[in-house]
Formats: sequence, C-alpha cells, structure tokens
Amino acid sequence: MHICTSINLKTNFMKPVTTFFIVTFLLMVNVLKAQEKQTITATVVNVTTNTGKVGFALYDKTSFMKRPIKAKKSEIINGKSTVIFKNLEKGTYAILCYHDKNGNNKMDFEPSGIPLEDYGASNNASSPYGPPSFNDAKFILTDKNVPLDIRF
Repeated sequence: MHICTSINLKTNFMKPVTTFFIVTFLLMVNVLKAQEKQTITATVVNVTTNTGKVGFALYDKTSFMKRPIKAKKSEIINGKSTVIFKNLEKGTYAILCYHDKNGNNKMDFEPSGIPLEDYGASNNASSPYGPPSFNDAKFILTDKNVPLDIRF
C-alpha cells in the first residue's frame, strides 16, 4: 500500500505541474505572436524627375490629415522613391505622399489652392476637389508585410 500511495501522490502532483507548464507555454506563444510587428513598403513608381525628394506620411483614421503616425522622406532614383515603415501594429492605415521638388519641406500651392507639386495616396485614391478621404486611401495591415505602389 505504501508503494501505491507514493505512485498516486507523484501522479497527482505531476498532472497539475504539467498542465501549468503547458498553459504557461501556450500563453507565452500567444503573447509573442501578438507582439509581432509588421512593415509597410511604399513606393512611388512614376516620379517625373529625380530632383528633390518624396515625402511620405502614414496615418490611421484618427490622425488622418492631421499629424502622421510616422513620416519619412526618400530620394528619387530612376523615377522611383521608396520608404519602409517598420514596427507597426496590425490595423487600418493610409499613406499620403508628395514630390518636394524644391526641397522646402512642404507642398507648394498656387494662390488658387491648386497643388504645384505632384501628390498621391495609398490605393491610388484621388479626389477632384482636394485630397482623398481616409476611406478611399485606407488599407489593412494584418499579419503580413504590405507592399504598396503609389502613382502620382
């Protein structure tokens, strides 16, 4: 009886310990998976000249047309300009970009309000009366990196 009691105690002790380690391991895997960050690679593919730089701004719905989540500038090589936004959470985003031909770090306009410099948006969204809406330019970043080609 003593040997059986000892085996039962070991078995009764090991089941909860094993279960604890399995549950802990699964929780750690889920936490690590949730912390995985993604990237967005945005390329303007039809810049008309290699002069200046292209400015890119990454937005979510609440920051759209206000203050970008991230912003970058990139040189133009052979009519293309590319930036990579790294370490992003899953979510819905939009990108606006413009060709800063004269290097003054802002988009230039005619007195009437018409842009003097080329511009574009994710989804190649456009509007005849101003910048595109967030809904037209939005895209979803899930568990895969997103490449975007934007045309001015």
